Amino acid sequence: MTYKMLDEMPVVILCGGMGTRIRDVSENIPKPMIAIGGNPILWHIMKIYGHYGFYKFILCLGYKGEVIKEFFLNYYAMMNDVTVDLSKPYGFTYHNYKETDNWQVTMVDTGIHTQTAARLAKIKRYLRNSDNFMLTYGDGVADIDINKLVAFHKSHNKLVTVTGVHPASRFGEMAVESNGAVTSFAEKPQVSDGRINGGFFVMHREFIDTYLQDDESLVLEQAPLTKCAKDAQLMSFNHDGYWQPMDTYREYNILNMLWETSKAPWKVW
Repeated sequence: MTYKMLDEMPVVILCGGMGTRIRDVSENIPKPMIAIGGNPILWHIMKIYGHYGFYKFILCLGYKGEVIKEFFLNYYAMMNDVTVDLSKPYGFTYHNYKETDNWQVTMVDTGIHTQTAARLAKIKRYLRNSDNFMLTYGDGVADIDINKLVAFHKSHNKLVTVTGVHPASRFGEMAVESNGAVTSFAEKPQVSDGRINGGFFVMHREFIDTYLQDDESLVLEQAPLTKCAKDAQLMSFNHDGYWQPMDTYREYNILNMLWETSKAPWKVW
């Protein structure tokens, strides 16, 4: 297994949604904590980035965000067998110790009802040391080559790169030129015959200053990205490989079946 050199570019993951369309699975936990093969889908997403050397994460928390905090605060215990000696303040012994990930995880409460663009705006202060950052949703996996994604973003000098994929029409659709330029962005079109928003963005910090405001109702996939496309500042990294969100109970079952049968395409680590 080969890793690229550790990269300082932070990865922002939107983890605040309630997951209402998959409520029968996520009633008592936030959607990113729904397990695939025993570990949260959030963990799987972070493993993808970690494989390519990106280890700084900023999690935008919302609905039941304390569950995500508890997971990472107790990460060693979650990943290993453990004996707790209650006679000592820190009496923990880990068994069958596994090498843990070298992640730095910043968890930020961005509000329960805050929309996607507003969540991003609220974590701006944690991006002050980086010109570019990555952004994705906490409920979708892919076999995407993050190195190629970043290289593409740096090659075109636009503010935003979005990963364009080809699945079902219930997602927002983009019109993409042959050079990757996004000429239009529609959240939910009536007819879908083009690429759609697959997440896995790379953004310049200037995008936040130019297109976002401190408005909790602001949705990233509506006015901000629509205006960004009109301003010729949005490019698509076209991904023709595997991509799968987890919006429904059926998709939850598909992802778990793939993992359990060792056929998970997103397992690049």
